[in-house]
Amino acid sequence: MSTLHLSRRSVLAGTAAAAAAVSLPLTQGRAQAAATPAQSGYRWRNAVQGGTGFITGVLFHPSVKGLAYLRTDIGGAYRWDDRRDRWVPLTDHIGWDDWNLLGVEAMAVDPAHPDRVYLSLGTYAQSWAGNGAVLRSEDRGATWKRTDLTVKLGANEDGRGCGERLLVDPRDSDTLWLGTRHDGLLKSTDRGASWQAVSFPATPSATGQGITLLVAAGRSVYAGWGDSDGTSANLYRTADGATWEAVPGQPAGTAARVPVRAAYDRHTRELYVTYANAPGPNGQSDGSVHKLRVGSGKWRDVTPVKPGGTTADGSADSFGYGGVAVDARRPGTLVVSTNNRWADIDTVFRSTDGGRTWTSLKDRAVFDVSETPYLNWGGDEPKFGWWIQAVALDPYDSRHMVYGTGATLYGTRDLKNWAPQIRGVEEASVRQLISPPTGTAHLLSGSGDIGVMYHERLTASPSRGMASNPVFGTATGLSLAAAKPSYVVRAGWGDHGNGAWSDDGGKTWTPFEAQPDVARTAPGPIATNADGSVLLWSFGTNNPGHRSTDNGATWSEVASFPKGAVPVPDPVDPARCYAFDTTSGTLFASTDSGRTFTARATGLNSGDTEFQLAVTPGRSGHLWLSLKWNGLYRSTDGGASFSKVASCWASYTLGFGKAAEGAAYPAVYMVGSTETVTAVYRSDDEAKTWTRINDDRHQWGWIGAAIAGDPRVHGRVYIATNGRGVQYGEPV
Repeated sequence: MSTLHLSRRSVLAGTAAAAAAVSLPLTQGRAQAAATPAQSGYRWRNAVQGGTGFITGVLFHPSVKGLAYLRTDIGGAYRWDDRRDRWVPLTDHIGWDDWNLLGVEAMAVDPAHPDRVYLSLGTYAQSWAGNGAVLRSEDRGATWKRTDLTVKLGANEDGRGCGERLLVDPRDSDTLWLGTRHDGLLKSTDRGASWQAVSFPATPSATGQGITLLVAAGRSVYAGWGDSDGTSANLYRTADGATWEAVPGQPAGTAARVPVRAAYDRHTRELYVTYANAPGPNGQSDGSVHKLRVGSGKWRDVTPVKPGGTTADGSADSFGYGGVAVDARRPGTLVVSTNNRWADIDTVFRSTDGGRTWTSLKDRAVFDVSETPYLNWGGDEPKFGWWIQAVALDPYDSRHMVYGTGATLYGTRDLKNWAPQIRGVEEASVRQLISPPTGTAHLLSGSGDIGVMYHERLTASPSRGMASNPVFGTATGLSLAAAKPSYVVRAGWGDHGNGAWSDDGGKTWTPFEAQPDVARTAPGPIATNADGSVLLWSFGTNNPGHRSTDNGATWSEVASFPKGAVPVPDPVDPARCYAFDTTSGTLFASTDSGRTFTARATGLNSGDTEFQLAVTPGRSGHLWLSLKWNGLYRSTDGGASFSKVASCWASYTLGFGKAAEGAAYPAVYMVGSTETVTAVYRSDDEAKTWTRINDDRHQWGWIGAAIAGDPRVHGRVYIATNGRGVQYGEPV
């Protein structure tokens, strides 16, 4: 997953005093009992979807059987629990203020000290993003110490599937190397506690790739350089840890412009390097695979298939090369992956003779995606995958191989039969949540890249997979008729329509018969009124909203609807609907089923596009307006007036659930701040007082998109995260 849900160079300080080192606990216990109670008295778990995002790296430990680590572009890092056959999240402790650290740029392990693991964190390198950090652990991620950097990293930018950019020096376990995109090469001599910039013979450019990989070959370290013009050197090495030189005889040209990944066969003393003409995962159209005999310095082109041919239907077969892994038990045996091969579909090639001959594993692959049915993509047969840059071979089992895609991690034990090996990993960027008051499903979710899901169970990936008819890539709207909860509508980015309705609570869907032309280029939030008789659809700040009274068969323009606003229907009165105009800070309301909107309360907040307007279930005209650090406001007269809620100073998203026993008002759930910490809160007394219900181990970075209480279970709450899927909590 590479969804950008948020929009937010210097020389590194070289002293330990400049490093902020703090001790941090594991997210959910070392063995990750998925139902471990939090310190807050809540038990937090993922609503299982299964993967759903880009796996950018997998690293088997070379010295410990069954130990492996996984990184993602926006959803943190994981450790494999071989006993429980699942991945354990390691970075859920990252909080609101540090949201940019939930993207993992690189990982490293120490072959001589199995309990040590290192992560370099930083999702974006733009000016609005915070600097990167390095986490280091002496107990496989059970606890962490953190060193803040003064440089930026880019785990969700181009080149995020390259690497690893972090390495323990093969001569000295106390020494680490860190490659950056804009600031050259960094070195630590105290196991990551402090870092210094060191001399490197290449100069960063504006492309932002810098050092793409670091790999040990014997006692030497090799570094890939991603800012080459195709003629200058892009692979360097050091034999003494002090001086770096360009590797002689290295391949050049478009097909070898960017070194993507490298792997060293210690038996044959050969280094294998995959190349592409762009860092990927997008934009690659050429590539190659080469190997270097490190003793003699001799290079050889071992590319399995040259890009540039044509497929059976005449399409151009363009692609680059991505992942590479060598078999630790069998000399000369390795695998490499193609990447960005859309015409003929990506594959993994395997060689048992040092790259002289190759076999495509795709040709006889059999897939079982029953554990994560969304991989059928609305009914199609599962494909071998795309964005394959993470490839790994188990050093203790030559037939155990895994590779990451843009949506999952596939694994095999016989090089033929493949299934997702993704249990425990949840990476969806979630945008919408609904917990219906009746029906089989307690949850409907809308996400970036994987559309809408109907969660008939919270502990298993939805059996229907992604909502089909049509299939959406990214969901932009999801709404349920409060007085007729079997009726649901959705909107999103799709190739065969951008909206659909359901009359069975979201189990099955019917596409709109028609849609406004602008829906194809700017599908936005959609809502249905209380009885499902009217639809309102918004299309961005440059386009008018539209209205339908026949399930999307015809649409009419609503000139008075504020452009770009989110339509919010009254939960009781079908004739009422609300919308907040952020430009003017004005609440608009309709009393004629969305035909016209008029201004009510004004001056609430202007110029800030991030807000949320919520309505209390079962209460007509009860509105709540979350205005981030401007606070929380409440109206009980349909938006004619608002009063500020004094019990909190910041509110980012608000939702409601079943009332506490003896309470007359629904439970209110909020992501916001009552004191200094942005956290998850519940109020059982109409927001007079709040109780924090998450803790420092369960924070998940930025969680400001949506929150929903369960109307059937008091205390249960669902949280939309930007990279850790749907988290749900229940009182213990």
